[in-house]
Amino acid sequence: MGPLARSARPVLRPAVFLDRDGTLNEDLGYVHRWEDFRWLPGAKTAIRRLHDASVYVFIVTNQSGVARGLFGEDAVTALHAKMRDDLRAAGADIDDIRYCPHHPDAAVAAYRLACSCRKPAPGMILDLIAHWLVDAAASVMVGDKEIDAQAGRAAGIAAEIVPAGGLEGFVDGFLRQRQTNRV
Repeated sequence: MGPLARSARPVLRPAVFLDRDGTLNEDLGYVHRWEDFRWLPGAKTAIRRLHDASVYVFIVTNQSGVARGLFGEDAVTALHAKMRDDLRAAGADIDDIRYCPHHPDAAVAAYRLACSCRKPAPGMILDLIAHWLVDAAASVMVGDKEIDAQAGRAAGIAAEIVPAGGLEGFVDGFLRQRQTNRV
């Protein structure tokens, strides 16, 4: 008989779920072009520090501009690709992104939907938790509005509201708390 095989347990990691507009970048209203995108101070550094600490970094963002007919989903995916390229150049990365193009009062009929992914509903967060090895008890949703916090709580995770430009300060506290909990 060969050596006993140990059953490998999946290693769960904490995750920080980030809103996009107003949390990572200036909320100029329906930002969908790289030329209009402006990182908030400290956002790239905060993402890099989370990633370096083996924390999953996810973006969950409502993009009702698609439903309103202001731009298409291709613009959203192109902007997200540019964000990821810019982050990688700064030594950071996003593990995954979810966005909701729906709105119950959409001008574009195909997107006129009261769905489970549009924040404050938790669908985007729950989808990411289902697809990644997330330690939900150690995870948090971070955004600049109450609907972001509501989505986190509805998904069963902690939630924090941070002001524009406050992400780096939040990450300082989050990583300090993780270190304290390990000791």
